[in-house]
Amino acid sequence: MPDIFEIRDKTGRKIRLTKKQWAHITTKHPDLSGKEENIKRALERPDVIIPHKFDRNAGNYYRYDKNEDAYLFVAVKYLNGTGFVITAFYTQQIKKNGQ
Repeated sequence: MPDIFEIRDKTGRKIRLTKKQWAHITTKHPDLSGKEENIKRALERPDVIIPHKFDRNAGNYYRYDKNEDAYLFVAVKYLNGTGFVITAFYTQQIKKNGQ
């Protein structure tokens, strides 16, 4: 199975996290290793979803994580009705402009 998980987000859309993308994320952001459930929660129950500024087929999900004292940011690209996690990392603030 090439996916770490497939869930439905807060809006009901299917979103997948592939093993390949998870390897990319955890290489760039090793602090996310073992935190797949945090990413699921950010997609299923985000504090906010902000459309990407330049790409109408992308969305930015944010959920505050009190253990990290930061927001978990998850970028998703939608193709043919399904979303794919592009990246994820912790950040101190929400970018309102969706870049």
